Amino acid sequence: MNKPLSDIELFDLLEVKYNQYNNLSFIETDPISIPHLFKRKEDIEISAFLTATIAWGQRKSIINNARRMMALMDGSPYDFTIYAESSDLKNIHSFVHRTFIGVDCMFFIYSLRNIYTNHGGMEACFNNGIKIGNDMFEAISFFRQIFLEIKHPQRVLKHVSAPSSNSVAKRINMFLRWMVRKDKNGVDFGLWQDILPCQLYCPLDVHTGNVSRKLGLLNYKSNNWKAVAELTKRFKNFDSIDPVKYDFALFGLGVFENF
Repeated sequence: MNKPLSDIELFDLLEVKYNQYNNLSFIETDPISIPHLFKRKEDIEISAFLTATIAWGQRKSIINNARRMMALMDGSPYDFTIYAESSDLKNIHSFVHRTFIGVDCMFFIYSLRNIYTNHGGMEACFNNGIKIGNDMFEAISFFRQIFLEIKHPQRVLKHVSAPSSNSVAKRINMFLRWMVRKDKNGVDFGLWQDILPCQLYCPLDVHTGNVSRKLGLLNYKSNNWKAVAELTKRFKNFDSIDPVKYDFALFGLGVFENF
């Protein structure tokens, strides 16, 4: 059995891999490439949220389908979300990514319209949510409540993360990383100013969970919110200001290096 890495060795490895993968070349092959197509804040937010929502399965398929979704929204996600009429929305019915289908996409657009029209936008929702308990757990739960406040089909519930049900909330945590991290290397956007990077939780999925356990970073056997909290707390021992930057390291080790 290989000797477990010390904290100093873990820190050195995570820093090396973070710096290796956190660069502009990462964007092209990652779903974050979709919001990077846009300049306006609201376009970036909406395209990022919708792309993160379908971010499971093969990365190439995720990117291709997210591009198709943006095309169905006439290449202007914010304007389409706010102003599209029923006749404009018909094409959305044709969208499919695994179990996320046209009816789900339609609801997401209507819900985002409600959020931008009546709640000040996505950033304001999360800002108001985090004030409840000064924790992103509360912010995500609050956002979910607002997101589902309009009439919705039961099937969309599975596409909206619920940490209160011990979900890993991987896709919403990834979206929040994109929006909040002040990334000098140009990958994450850092558009939102009031939420701090230290308040984020690490996106966790099967691959990053497996890498974390092999490195001795994670003790929980199951991937759930408790595991997310444990991994994020461990990362804060290495960087208390920007702990989720190590998501790049875990992802690179798992996907590119088959660690």
